[in-house]
Amino acid sequence: MSDSARDKEIVTRDGRATIVDVARRAGVSKSTVSLVLSGSSLVADATRQRVSAAMSELGYIYHRGAATLRGARSGVLGMVINDLSNPFFVEMAIGIEEACQGGAFIPFLANAAENSLRQLQVLRSMREHGAAGILLSPAIDTQLSELKPLLGDMPVVQVMRRLPGLKASVVAPENKEGARKATAYLIAQSHRRIAFVGGLASMTVRDERLAGYRAALDAARIPFDPALVIETMTSYAGGGTALPQLLNIAEPATAALCFNDVVAIGMMRALAAAGVAVGRDFSLVGFDDIEEARHTYPALTSVAVNGKNLGARAAQLLMRQLASGNFAPETVLCPATLVVRASSGAAPRTGASA
Repeated sequence: MSDSARDKEIVTRDGRATIVDVARRAGVSKSTVSLVLSGSSLVADATRQRVSAAMSELGYIYHRGAATLRGARSGVLGMVINDLSNPFFVEMAIGIEEACQGGAFIPFLANAAENSLRQLQVLRSMREHGAAGILLSPAIDTQLSELKPLLGDMPVVQVMRRLPGLKASVVAPENKEGARKATAYLIAQSHRRIAFVGGLASMTVRDERLAGYRAALDAARIPFDPALVIETMTSYAGGGTALPQLLNIAEPATAALCFNDVVAIGMMRALAAAGVAVGRDFSLVGFDDIEEARHTYPALTSVAVNGKNLGARAAQLLMRQLASGNFAPETVLCPATLVVRASSGAAPRTGASA
């Protein structure tokens, strides 16, 4: 393949750089850059690393499918999901996949595993393979300054989570209202020491849910106590590690609204191990209403979000934008409803048994 043909297979983030810029930055010839891009074994490792570093610095994307896609739009939608170890995001990915069935697009799934570096790598790979658009649930600690140049003008719909400052559509649940409903329910059950457990301070979703929690406390004229807000990872282990902090508070909590069901289930297991009867001695409410919430013992009260529907709506929005060519950012908020089960009951008269 000639150098000019290879040049056409380079897609940059902003259209300004060329293969010549990579060669100049790396101090090699244009032909050497082309050999690196084609994976040739003729290039020394040190040279390959130098060229790769130059490409990264300049924001190059090697469009491997350009030869076949030239003059036609890709049929691939990239799904970059923050954490597929969380059942909620599996349900959301299924919703995306089902929405694409029988249509013009095939979803290409990648798990960022809450790792912002891994997220950048998979996004770069999806651009290289000519994805028409991206469905993105950002990993924790995603930096706009790193993500925005890589995405360029690529059509993006953020789903479940959103990155402030990213000019892209959003499909998310009514986080604040869902958390307000859950906290108001616990207050109606005579709880006054209600904890908010899970999530990290850098997460926009946590801010929204915490705002709903505080709104319900304010409406009931219950003073906000920062000691009852526990920051943890959004995992089963995160829920377990939160319990000792709650037990060491001078005036213990009798209930907790958890950031998500996974945190709530982790906390439920820790409470059971500590001999605390969930639903009687201590009330728990999760968020998301994953399938597992129905099968815990006791069954978990949760704010239902419907992950499959959320994913489907995000995919439908992106496909509609791709079909129309109108990528003006839209915000779609999906309802969040409280599903009451056995894990939440009336406040014990003497406080938490622990």
